[in-house]
Amino acid sequence: MRAIITVVGKDMVGILAKVSCVCAESNVNVIEVTQSILQDMFCMIMLVDCEKCSVDFTEFSDKVTKIGEEMPLSIHVMHEEIFNSMHRI
Repeated sequence: MRAIITVVGKDMVGILAKVSCVCAESNVNVIEVTQSILQDMFCMIMLVDCEKCSVDFTEFSDKVTKIGEEMPLSIHVMHEEIFNSMHRI
């Protein structure tokens, strides 16, 4: 199962590192990352493989969301199928 992680917020050092660290700790493989900085806003989309995740998906999602609360950033994790359904006409 793959998932999409979106991150939006004020740019600061360590955003990618913190999200990637939680992925590594949970045995979630980062497949693809795209990020950009729009003036002082950081925007990132990650495609991750959760097939070998060492925790259940809800716990992984909660860990990533907690980073957003601490930094503060808007971070969302969703199944790839849900993401695709939301963006299909």
